[in-house]
Amino acid sequence: MNRALPVVRLRVPTDEDAVAWHRIFDDPDVMEFHGGRSAELYVYEELTARQRRHDAERGFCLWTMVDESGQVVGFTGAQPWPQDWGPTGEIEIGWRLGRAYWGQGYATAAAQMTLERLRAAGVPDVVAMVRPGNERSISVAKRLGMELAETFTHPRYNEEALCFRLPLQISHIE
Repeated sequence: MNRALPVVRLRVPTDEDAVAWHRIFDDPDVMEFHGGRSAELYVYEELTARQRRHDAERGFCLWTMVDESGQVVGFTGAQPWPQDWGPTGEIEIGWRLGRAYWGQGYATAAAQMTLERLRAAGVPDVVAMVRPGNERSISVAKRLGMELAETFTHPRYNEEALCFRLPLQISHIE
């Protein structure tokens, strides 16, 4: 059964969003596949500042997700893969939600909006790197039409990181 996705708005992160991200991500369940614990506030301050630069320079970033009532629920968006391992040089789509917003369709709705914005910006394809066992993120990637394309050895964990791919631009053969 398909249910309607929630109303969600994306905005370029503000200074205040760093505080909101820090607050809603300060949960061991949320951070299970992101190092296990929340980062310090300054990390989110640096991250939001970097995302403002990405948006100004590239036309996309990790945007703040806001629900119908104006509450920050997390982030979604895309940025160049930031690691020196994995799909270097590629654009990664990602999402992270506060625990209270899981299972309601926010990540899917916001990620679909992200894909539309990336297509408009001319991004040819995206990847999503997901740790094994993160079934929620694997499900979102599959709902977006992404397919598991390859794995990369994660240098910090003893596991293969899953790399999902999705072409965004349709090639025209004449």
